[in-house]
Amino acid sequence: MELHHVRRGAGEPLVLVHGLGGSWRTWDPVIDELAADRDVIAVDLPGHGETPPPPGETSIDGLADAVESFLGDEGLKGVDVVGNSMGGRLVLELARRGAVGATVALAPGGFWEGWERHFFYATLAPSIRLVRLLQPVMGRITDSAVGRTLLLLQLSARPWDLPPDVAREEMRTFADSPSFDELLYGLAFGPGQSGSDSTPGPVVIGWGRSDRVTLPRQAKRAAARFPEARFHWFEDAGHYPHWDAPAEAVDLILTATGDDA
Repeated sequence: MELHHVRRGAGEPLVLVHGLGGSWRTWDPVIDELAADRDVIAVDLPGHGETPPPPGETSIDGLADAVESFLGDEGLKGVDVVGNSMGGRLVLELARRGAVGATVALAPGGFWEGWERHFFYATLAPSIRLVRLLQPVMGRITDSAVGRTLLLLQLSARPWDLPPDVAREEMRTFADSPSFDELLYGLAFGPGQSGSDSTPGPVVIGWGRSDRVTLPRQAKRAAARFPEARFHWFEDAGHYPHWDAPAEAVDLILTATGDDA
């Protein structure tokens, strides 16, 4: 499957992978800064943005296969990658497969256990239903700091500070994704992320101290499954560190994927 993508900047390539319900536009707060140093390729996953869903089942393994195939088709095997949330899980899976180089996973999914699975599903499933219902008035809601706070507090530590257009676009792609519900259930109740004792390139896992989706307690499990990974804590960020701490996220990504990584 061909993945819709945008490409900006020059230099060594860097692939960005968004999370559940998002699109390449989720990287708007950091993409221009990254493109000042790198050739940035930001993809729309199958069933998201401008990439249609695959025929048949949409699964986490299927998304990883699609991204790996895209990298091969584009001559990007071994490329440095960054992912957030579900995208963080996908880039860790690609690192485990040996398909990518340096890897940065921000708030990766796939490390919940027990009641955390039900918490994840029970909080996001009604949220997406509300987001779909509110689409006719979403512009007015996201133009308001109060509206952004009520709508995005689960994803951001400071939703009132988010640019209205970033919030509005994320909510639009959430509502429009035909694969959201299927992937949400699979993420919550399907197999967790497998680990690896070694990967071809360095792995950095970033976590927000105020993450209300992939709870910070899950970081210990990620560390156990990827024992060679380096951890970075965003002290004042939620589930989208690249929204809440964009300068810190850019610095982490460029340092983790640079020549000295």
